[in-house]
Amino acid sequence: MCSYHPMVNPVCLVENVGSSFCVSDNAIRYLEQISQPVVVVSVVGLYRTGKSYLMNRLAGKRTGFALGSTIESETKGIWMWCVPHPNKPVHTLVLLDTEGLGDVKKGDSKVNDRCCPAPESSAWRFFSASTLVYNSRGTIDNIALEQLHFVTQLAEHIKVKSPTPAEGVENKEEEEEEDSQFVKFFPNFIWAVRDFSLELTTREKGPIKEDEYLDNALQLKKGIDDHTGPLGICFVFPMPATPESMSKLENLGEHFCDHVFTESRVKTLKGGHRVTGRMFSHLVRLYVETISSGNMPCLENAVVTLAQIENQAAVQEGLKVYQSGMAQVRSSFPVSADDILDEHQKWSQMATTEFMKRSFQDQEGKYISLLTEKVDEHYSELLGENASSSEQRCWQLLSKLSKGLNDGQQKGEYTKPGGYAIYCSHRDSVISHYQSQPGKGVKAEDVLEAFLSETNVEANFILQADNSLKEKDKEIQKQREKAALEEQQKKALEEKHKELQRAQQVEGKRHEERMQQMETKFEEEKRLQVEELERAMERKLAEQEDLIKKNYYEKAELMRQEIDQLKDEIGNISQSFFQQTAMPLIETGVDVFSKILHFKLMKSVLKSSPV
Repeated sequence: MCSYHPMVNPVCLVENVGSSFCVSDNAIRYLEQISQPVVVVSVVGLYRTGKSYLMNRLAGKRTGFALGSTIESETKGIWMWCVPHPNKPVHTLVLLDTEGLGDVKKGDSKVNDRCCPAPESSAWRFFSASTLVYNSRGTIDNIALEQLHFVTQLAEHIKVKSPTPAEGVENKEEEEEEDSQFVKFFPNFIWAVRDFSLELTTREKGPIKEDEYLDNALQLKKGIDDHTGPLGICFVFPMPATPESMSKLENLGEHFCDHVFTESRVKTLKGGHRVTGRMFSHLVRLYVETISSGNMPCLENAVVTLAQIENQAAVQEGLKVYQSGMAQVRSSFPVSADDILDEHQKWSQMATTEFMKRSFQDQEGKYISLLTEKVDEHYSELLGENASSSEQRCWQLLSKLSKGLNDGQQKGEYTKPGGYAIYCSHRDSVISHYQSQPGKGVKAEDVLEAFLSETNVEANFILQADNSLKEKDKEIQKQREKAALEEQQKKALEEKHKELQRAQQVEGKRHEERMQQMETKFEEEKRLQVEELERAMERKLAEQEDLIKKNYYEKAELMRQEIDQLKDEIGNISQSFFQQTAMPLIETGVDVFSKILHFKLMKSVLKSSPV
C-alpha cells in the first residue's frame, strides 16, 4: 500500500541556476512524505540520446519525461519521478534524470567545463543512486569513453571518511584506504547504447554478448582500467527503422526494465542502513548545501548528520506515541496506581518500538536515553495530575457524605449527653460509605487520614463535653481515637510502599525490555554492515579475477590485500559490540532518569510517614 500520492509527472528536484544549485522545496516536501525504502535509479548522458525514453519505460509510462526535440538545453537540473516499485511491495522507485553531462548543441567532443557540470555535483548524483544508467548513442566510441572516464573519476571529488589529524591533510595510506572504501558505495552500473547499428561480432570470437562488447571497448581506452569501481552490464538498442527493429526494441526495453527492477537494491548509507524517501530528501539538501558552500561532500559526515536528524525525529515520534496513548489514561483520571503504572509500561514500550523504527547508529544510547528522559518526565507530570485529581475527588466525596455529620454538629445533636456515641456512629457511617465507593484513585488513604485528623479534634471536643461518660471511659475513647488515626497513617504508608515496590518492579522489567529492543536493533545494524562489506568483497573478488585473466598480477595482489582488509572488518563487526561496549553506556544514561523518578516516588512516601 502506497503511503503517499504517486506522482503523475516528474518534477524538478535540483535546478542549475547559473553556476549555483537550488533545491526545489516542493520536491523535498514530496520526498518527506515517503516513509518507504527507496530504490534510486539515475540516468545520465548527453541531451537527445534517448534518456527520456528509458526513464518513461522505467516509470511504466509512455510520457512524462520530455522526449526528443522538446528538451531545451537551457533547462539544466535534476528531474525526479517517484512511482511505486513494480517488483518490491512497500518500496518506492525514484527515477532521476540527471542532465548536464554534455550538450550536443555545443559541438565539443571534449569533456571540459563547458559540457560538464561541476564534478562535485555529478559526484553526489553518482553516489546517491542505487543504479546508474549511462546512456549514449550509436556506438561506444572515443567521445563516449571520455564521458565515462569523467564519471569513473568522480571519486576524486567526494570523500568517504572525514579528514583525520594533521590539520585535515590526508597521507598516502589514507588516500589508498579511501579508494578501497569507494567500492562499498558504487551503484550498479549499466551502459545503454541507443540506435546501435553494429553487428555484435569480433574476428577472434565471432558473435559476442553486449557485456563483452563493452569490455572490448574499455580495453581500447587507456586509463579506463584504472576506474575506482566495477563496471557492469551493457544494453544495446537498435534504431527503430523497421517493424522488426521496433519489435526488437520493445523486447529489449522490457528486458532492460526487468534487469533494473530486479538488480537495483534499496539505497543504503554507509553502514548498510536503508534509505527512505524522507531520508533521501535530507541527503539531497545536505549534499547541495555542502557543494554550494564550496566544500567537498563527505559520505561519513552525511551519515552522521542524517543520523542526528533521524534520531531526533525518532525521539519525537516515540514521545508522541507515548503521549497519545497516555492521553487516554489522563481522560479517565483519577485511576489507581496499578492502572497508571500498567499503561505507562505499555506505552513506554510502544514508544521505544516506534523510536527503533526510525533511529539508527545510536551506539552510545544518547537518543534512547533522551527518549526515556522525556517519557519519564511526562509520566512524572501525569503522576502529579492523577494524584491531584484523586485528592479532589476524594474530598468532594467526603464533603458529600459528611453533610449529615456537619448538619448534626450545627444543630447541637452531639453536645448533649450520649452525643459522642451518636457522633461516632455517624462518622463511622461516613467512613464506611467512603471506603465502599470505587474510583477514588491513589490519594484515597491519604485523604482519609487527613479526614480522620480533622474529625479527631472534633471527636475529642465532643467526648469531653459528654457528661454521660466517666473520665476513665473518656480516656479509653481518647486512646481509641488516637489508635484509629495511627492505624490509618500506617495503612496509607503501606499503600505508598506497595506503589513504590511495584513501580520498581515495572521499571526493572521496562529497562530489560528496552535493552532487548536495543540489542535487536544493534544486531540488525550489524547484519546490514556485514552485508555491505560482503557485497563489496564480492565485487573485489570479481575484479581480482578479471585482473588475473588480463595478467595484471601486481594489481591483483593489491586487490587481494583489500579483500583481506574487508575480511578483517567483517570479523571485527561480528564480535558482540552491544554486550561489550554499547550496553554499559546505554544503561548508564538510561538509569539516570529512572533514579530521578524513583526519588520522586520515595519523596512521596516520606511525606506520608507519620510524624
